[in-house]
Amino acid sequence: MAKKSVASIQTGSKRLTKAVKMVKSEKTGAYTFVEQIMTPEDVNNFLNKK
Repeated sequence: MAKKSVASIQTGSKRLTKAVKMVKSEKTGAYTFVEQIMTPEDVNNFLNKK
């Protein structure tokens, strides 16, 4: 189960996106947040990856 949040960021001539997903730890069962800044084309790959 992952929670998705995506925000667009513009820096100069590049268009970047910050994606945040919530990942459940199999060891402890606690949730952690994983954040990454990438191009908009890479967002779906990041959110679908475990």
